[in-house]
Amino acid sequence: MTPRAATRPGGRSARVQQSVHQAVRELEAEVGREVLTVPMIAARAGVTPSTVYRRWGDLRELLSDVAVERLRPDAPPADHGSLRADLEAWAEQFAEEMDSTAGRTYLRDALLGDPEQGNAARCSDYAAEQLKAVGVRAAGRGEAVPDVETLLDTLVAPLVYRILFRSSELSRAYTDHLVAAALGGTVPPPWSTPGA
Repeated sequence: MTPRAATRPGGRSARVQQSVHQAVRELEAEVGREVLTVPMIAARAGVTPSTVYRRWGDLRELLSDVAVERLRPDAPPADHGSLRADLEAWAEQFAEEMDSTAGRTYLRDALLGDPEQGNAARCSDYAAEQLKAVGVRAAGRGEAVPDVETLLDTLVAPLVYRILFRSSELSRAYTDHLVAAALGGTVPPPWSTPGA
């Protein structure tokens, strides 16, 4: 993504970004993403195609930017009373959202239109911020909390890998297994359990 698209714009730039993003979402719903073009999006947004090309470079980078905004969590993680319960609920929700057709599309868009890897970093930051909030809350209750990087490596990374490359449904047993591993447990993976 171009450096300009990665920054948080203000004023007119923010209005352009908002109208273009809204145009992408509306047109995807109306005509499907396969027929989207920059001129079509620009016309809907009320800007010139050159404005879109100047800001995003091409359609793929624009779709990447829209995807990252759609992947942004809209609420802090819920409090379920303990670190394990909070992480299990968070992992289950993350897996459910990202393993949906829309979630996989957004993940792929975010990465494909991002040669500089700025969007990948933004998506990673979203997960890190959520996990940090869970950890701060648990530490406030006196619980021992793994550092955020450990949680990203043991919980988020396997989920994203399976979502993008394994095309298998993620079960609650699998997400609970990852949480147990992240917390130092030795729970066997669900596929090694007879009848699982």
